[in-house]
Amino acid sequence: MPAPQYISVEKLSRLVGRPDAPSIIDVCTEEDFAAMPRLIPGAVRRPWAEASTWAGTLAATDRPIVVVCQKGLKLSQGVAAWLRHARFSADVLEGGVQAWAAAGLSMVPAAKIPPRDAQGRTVWVTRQRPKIDRVACPWLIRRFVDPAAVFLFVAPSEVRAVAERFGATPFDIEGDDVFWGHRGDRCTFDTMVEEFGLQGDAMNRLAEIVRGADTGRLDLAPESAGLLAASLGLSRMHADDLEQLDAGMALYDAFWRWCRDARDETHDWPPTRAGKRSTSPRKTAAA
Repeated sequence: MPAPQYISVEKLSRLVGRPDAPSIIDVCTEEDFAAMPRLIPGAVRRPWAEASTWAGTLAATDRPIVVVCQKGLKLSQGVAAWLRHARFSADVLEGGVQAWAAAGLSMVPAAKIPPRDAQGRTVWVTRQRPKIDRVACPWLIRRFVDPAAVFLFVAPSEVRAVAERFGATPFDIEGDDVFWGHRGDRCTFDTMVEEFGLQGDAMNRLAEIVRGADTGRLDLAPESAGLLAASLGLSRMHADDLEQLDAGMALYDAFWRWCRDARDETHDWPPTRAGKRSTSPRKTAAA
């Protein structure tokens, strides 16, 4: 049983990807990180040696913080103590990055994460009026890559110019030179799941649903039609792209949790108790 200031790999893995997930701070040494340059999904790197300075500059939050180092020992313990001194709730990942990797859990290659701006955020740009792929991708990024990511929605003809002038990363636009885009019969969401190393049973299922809705192949998954309908409905409800993105985040949170936790659950009417047949009268053909 972990001590009160530790969190187990199993527990943290169940929290990652949720809207109420803890903030994860990676404080591995440069040498340790170079040996395994990957991040727990959603983690942000910070220098352990400067914790006494940056711990007091973090924005106030009610979300707990989980500190991660190579083995979950002195560096994590020390940084977590500084965070608690700054009045944050901070735990240490038991066993550190080594335990996470040993469990075979997804990790994001640091080299695939775009450069960050002066505020430490990744900045992305795509076409305005998002519906499916351009909502699914921001959801994936904010939940598993960079919780503080910024998304710019601009006229389709200006995406490349805005990317160049404002240091943003373009995604989901046409062109063979665009890294974050469709590849063959797969959509941009598929590309991001693969490149960020987030494959797994639940995520692969969600990617199939998104692909079916985004590419008009509703036969790929029964849920694709529902995602398409909800996405088009949101696009009619919200004239502001960022408001639509906020609403869409909740939609994908729900689809993600269904893919991960609820695919075996069914619902019927009238409800029946286990082992008992419904006593409701059946309609006959004549009726």
